[in-house]
Amino acid sequence: MTTMAQKDVTKFLGIPVDGTKNAMIQKLKEKGFKYNQTLDQLTGEFNGSKVNLSIVTNNNKVYRIAVQDATPSSETDIKIRFNTLCYQFAKNEKYTSANSTGYTLSESENISYEMTVNKKRYEAVYFQVPDPALMDTLAIQQKAKAILLKSFTQEQLDNPTEQQKEQIQKLLQDEGTRIFVDLLAKKSVWFMIDEKYGNYRILLFYDNEYNHADGEDL
Repeated sequence: MTTMAQKDVTKFLGIPVDGTKNAMIQKLKEKGFKYNQTLDQLTGEFNGSKVNLSIVTNNNKVYRIAVQDATPSSETDIKIRFNTLCYQFAKNEKYTSANSTGYTLSESENISYEMTVNKKRYEAVYFQVPDPALMDTLAIQQKAKAILLKSFTQEQLDNPTEQQKEQIQKLLQDEGTRIFVDLLAKKSVWFMIDEKYGNYRILLFYDNEYNHADGEDL
């Protein structure tokens, strides 16, 4: 699993969200973004909009690319923008979501009232699908075998009965699902509506959860 994680991480514009901050800045500059050293931000165009990019690190490793609209929107426009992003992610085969019903907002949704009075948070979470070409098949096989050996002997695995075959298949399916879900959780891409003084922006985050803080510094 560790081998797989290091090879297949969240990507932003095809760039792995990993490595050092300086290296990431250079790669983004090659994509046409300009770096402002005073603000410690990059500016440029992303998905048809002018944006500001921030690079967040943990232990000198990049774990997040934060994308913020450079220009604020009205309440009506931000709902359209939010729904458009939901549609774009939903139709993109590189992504999947745990929310089968979708995140889109209705025209009647009063986001100003909900955010101010009810402190409601509008966000949508998606996951980049793991790349099969980068998955370590041997590591998966070894992990699956270790799981099976907790319930069966090697002799039973070599010559299983019909009932044991069914049990083995179910264990492998359950473990395969768990591995896939775990890989998805490490490659999250999510966005939210941010409001300041009646101005609205989309904040979009590309996270590499393998590099995220996990209490190791405590």
